[in-house]
Amino acid sequence: MKKINLKWIIIIAINILLFQSCATDDDAIFDDPDTDIDLTNETANLIVEWSNLWVTIDQYTQSMRPNTITRALAYIHLTGYETAVPFMDNYTSNEDRFNNLNINLNALEDDVDIDLALNTAYALVIDHFMFSLESGVRQRISSFQEEKEAELTEGLSASEIENSENWGRHVAQRVISYSQTDQEGEEQAANPTPSDYIAPVGVGLWAANENEDAWFPYWREVRTFAISPEETSSEDFSTVLQYSRNESSEYYEQMHEVYEVATAAANGNDEDLWIAEFWADDVEGLMISPPGRQFSIANQLIEQYDLGYERTLELLLKLGFAVNDAAVSAWDDKYTYNIERPSNYILEYINEDFTTNLSRFIEEANPAFPSYPSGHATFAGAGAGVFIGFFGTDNISFTDRTYEGFDYVIEFNGTPRSFTSFTEMARENAYSRVPLGVHIEQDAIEGLRLGREIADAVNDLDLQN
Repeated sequence: MKKINLKWIIIIAINILLFQSCATDDDAIFDDPDTDIDLTNETANLIVEWSNLWVTIDQYTQSMRPNTITRALAYIHLTGYETAVPFMDNYTSNEDRFNNLNINLNALEDDVDIDLALNTAYALVIDHFMFSLESGVRQRISSFQEEKEAELTEGLSASEIENSENWGRHVAQRVISYSQTDQEGEEQAANPTPSDYIAPVGVGLWAANENEDAWFPYWREVRTFAISPEETSSEDFSTVLQYSRNESSEYYEQMHEVYEVATAAANGNDEDLWIAEFWADDVEGLMISPPGRQFSIANQLIEQYDLGYERTLELLLKLGFAVNDAAVSAWDDKYTYNIERPSNYILEYINEDFTTNLSRFIEEANPAFPSYPSGHATFAGAGAGVFIGFFGTDNISFTDRTYEGFDYVIEFNGTPRSFTSFTEMARENAYSRVPLGVHIEQDAIEGLRLGREIADAVNDLDLQN
């Protein structure tokens, strides 16, 4: 594997120590299993089938990524959990944790089939929250629901079918109603580029390109589930690198690192380019979203460890809360610090012909929001922290096969990559933004730290009390 510089090696070591504080090997509860297995629990299998369906349509969202996607994931998996929780030993509803979440247990009849109820609930909330999809893609939701319904209703009485579908419908509608009490989330999901936002002007500050609007500038106001931006220990201005054109400054050095690494990756088509493209997840119609990538990984882990449905729902719920809060907190910092993208600096002070490796796939050179901290790194840190807390160890060997079998992989290198720990995987995801040309090292480091802090808050939620 291509070596990265000494600073990144030090950063990796620090992150490993910090991630491993989430759990020790003594807490490990799973052995390393075969990877090619089917889930033996039928309910868990259904849940992952719906989660995998979600991944396939995430690829075709329009103007939802990444923030609106994170919000959708939190409510979708809250619905799955709340639909099944009356059947789950030692788990409790989130009604007492969240104001305005009201689910009427009197709507639950004695003869409800959990699988049919989940099938109904997932279909409704995925259709509702994935509101902006390319033409023709939405049909996949109803088609899959009907396919599974034909299987699940076999042998059930008319009463069981009606009561099961009614329960799934009831929970889905109550969660949708709960989401609508978050007025800021509703408004900003519908209008991700508000015209009233005016970015601050100044040297070293981020500015939208011509004919481009700022994405999600007010996302800091959206509902969180475990930790708010005010509760995170975001860095203060004095600890963030200060703008400088001095070639001996750390600011210049990190910008120059992006120029060198991204240019070498583009010219050499080496492993850094593979890493950059493998984790890109930026391009609608071609790749899944950055938060959606964490769910693709979760689905693979659920299969790898053949989890039962209770643990499957717990993992997906916590991951949904984590990516939602990660987006709210990261975008709060993005529009607080308003730091420029490296390509702007490189074009002005290093090489006027520079372009990012992302520009091969999208019209603009960068995503349309400030650089610090990296959203990818924050999602990666949050995901890794949840996985470590859930499995009780960091040291799990895993191969991410997200893009295996995708028709579009010929356009970018999505060949599976293998890792020996969740920390290693998160670190590579964060580092990938450097050879892609869209982030400096500082953005990745802070994103990993912030994501890990969010994961800690989510892991502290006691779903059994």
